[in-house]
Amino acid sequence: MPQDNPTTGHAAADRKPRVAVLFGGRSSEHAVSCVTAAGVLGAINKDKYDVIPIGIAKTGQWVLAPAETTQWSLAASSLPEVEPSPETVTLAEIGGEHQLIVASPNQVPQELGAVDVVFPLLHGPFGEDGTIQGLLELSDTRYVGAGVLASAVGMDKHYMKVVFEAAGLQVGPYVVVTDRQWRKDPEAVRKQVDRLGFPVFVKPARAGSSMGISKVDSLDGLDAAIEEARRHDLKLVIEAGIVGREIECAVLEGRDTDAPRTSMPGEISVAGGAHEFYDFNAKYVEDDAAALSCPADMPAEDIARVRELAAAAFDAVGAEGLSRVDFFYTPGGELIINEINTMPGFTPKSMYPQMWAATGMDYADLIDELIYLALNRKTGLR
Repeated sequence: MPQDNPTTGHAAADRKPRVAVLFGGRSSEHAVSCVTAAGVLGAINKDKYDVIPIGIAKTGQWVLAPAETTQWSLAASSLPEVEPSPETVTLAEIGGEHQLIVASPNQVPQELGAVDVVFPLLHGPFGEDGTIQGLLELSDTRYVGAGVLASAVGMDKHYMKVVFEAAGLQVGPYVVVTDRQWRKDPEAVRKQVDRLGFPVFVKPARAGSSMGISKVDSLDGLDAAIEEARRHDLKLVIEAGIVGREIECAVLEGRDTDAPRTSMPGEISVAGGAHEFYDFNAKYVEDDAAALSCPADMPAEDIARVRELAAAAFDAVGAEGLSRVDFFYTPGGELIINEINTMPGFTPKSMYPQMWAATGMDYADLIDELIYLALNRKTGLR
């Protein structure tokens, strides 16, 4: 467990560092973000940190949220949601400190006190894509995780692949479909996809948690899959199916000038049945739908190669804090990078914390280390 004092040079010496846990948001992954917050709020060391839960409603309003974690847990019949409130929370600089302000109609605004670091547990657009990071950079506020550019690149599966290829990492065959291309000449899109060969995976370019993703086995199902993905994003990435095992690796920023740290690689196995791939229900709803083996059953040299490539992907996009890097491991021993997730699922059952637990760092210590990294990171250009 990290023993260093993470408040050096930033938080006032006479109080605990104040951490604003930010969750919810405007994306289709709103409920997933709430579930992530439930995990963090339940595990964060409240003897060490003063924790302020802040929810973002689907309207974009910031509100003070209950700290009771059961409200944000995920049940199959009820997805958690941050509700709008008459009271709005804003972040402002007052007296040289970043203060949380609560404003209500016809009321004098109330100061909630200084904020030392924001933990943005936001998934998808308007949170994981560089937008909230830009807001926090503008306010000169420290925060957990990747910066503006790394977040944006990590969110867009198209540009992510461009960056990976430029860094010498192997990616699988894919086609990018823009809104204009699909509306202007859908037949040309079908021909492009047909040349990839089937099956293919149709994905929104800028969504996560397997939202809007479909596996398509023939041209007959392509149009419906494209329209489903377009409900989440008008820009799509269609990837050729790759025969291989799904291997993941968790990456944690190194301290000071140290290289990124990597977990032992993990392998996901999906229980089949209704799950042809690792979809939303397998990830978050059904406890027995997927399992993680960590370390993955691989030769030692391939385990070392996964960790090396995961760190290279982290550096390629300029990530900070945390990321999860996903690979396909082919029968011929190739490691083809699938994607990087700069704010991976972070519930206690999520793969990122599970891989670190198997590597020797438990959930509470992982949260503590991420806050340490954020508190000791410069704001602005670095």
